[in-house]
Amino acid sequence: MKLPLSAFTGRRSGDCRRLRGLGRGLGILALGFGVLMLTLWAGAALYFDARVSWLRLPLAAGYVLGLLAVWVFIRPRYAIRLTAAAFAVVLAWWFSLPPSNDRDWQPDLATLAYADVTGSRVTLHHIRHCDYRTETDFDVRHYDKTFDLDKLRTADLYMVYWGSPSMAHTMVSFGLEGGDYVCFSIETRKEKGEGYSAIKGLFRQFELIYVVGDERDLVRLRTNYRKGEDAYLYRLRASPEQVRTFFLAYLRRVNELHQRPEWYSALTQNCTTSIRTQRAASDRAPWDWRMWVNGSGDEMLYERGMIATNLPFAEMKARCHINDRARAADQAADFSQRIRQGVPGMELGGLR
Repeated sequence: MKLPLSAFTGRRSGDCRRLRGLGRGLGILALGFGVLMLTLWAGAALYFDARVSWLRLPLAAGYVLGLLAVWVFIRPRYAIRLTAAAFAVVLAWWFSLPPSNDRDWQPDLATLAYADVTGSRVTLHHIRHCDYRTETDFDVRHYDKTFDLDKLRTADLYMVYWGSPSMAHTMVSFGLEGGDYVCFSIETRKEKGEGYSAIKGLFRQFELIYVVGDERDLVRLRTNYRKGEDAYLYRLRASPEQVRTFFLAYLRRVNELHQRPEWYSALTQNCTTSIRTQRAASDRAPWDWRMWVNGSGDEMLYERGMIATNLPFAEMKARCHINDRARAADQAADFSQRIRQGVPGMELGGLR
């Protein structure tokens, strides 16, 4: 029995209509989700970043409720235009908010480091070395020190877990011939009475700071005084030339922030992404999702051969845990040497 041609064309036509309908529905859902996210972000930006505190809630609520009314009472084609215009106004205002180096800072973050570079000689000013009695009770101290770039030998990565195993605070410490180390910690520069918030870190709430410190400050604070933080130490595989380039990239950012403040961003300008973006684009490591969810960053480095790989990863990581060694070393003058004892790869120096 032969079926008429119209039977086939009718089926295809119906299928096409259903596909177009499905595509249109998915498009509307995507548009709606996008509009919702932009509206919520703009409302949150008004709530967190409006400089007049009593205006924050009225501005945020008025923005969100106003756009809701637009979508209820105005045709979609006009509602989209009004939503885009409103978001553009908020975004332009948000980008215009200026960061500052002149606020009532927490004492340990009040003094910015800077560097004088003359040939192969570098003098770092305001290297922090706080004397801690507890996490919140300490004397702030700084010192200046001159380094010879020709004696730079190693770069080590600290990963400090402070809550979720998915997230860590990263620091980089540079070793010189003779056993000296200088450590860099990229942080939020908090004002007095201010605490860190991952949500607030998405907005214009914190300035960015590169803390240049003695390991007996930056490391010991996290291993010996803060509760619930676990520190892991990895030797990065790099030649002395690569270490020198890496070190100078840090110094450049230290001096830039000393002269001109910048905002911290939990997404684009944090303790891990800043390490990547401070380097020349041609010298940056390939992007990986673990640069954002950085608790697995050490596993990424292991896979890329950038840290010791002569042991299974789990065993290697366990041996890189330094809290017990740091507590035992405490205020010892050879703190930096003692916390590195038994850490895989330390005997190798830089490049393998």
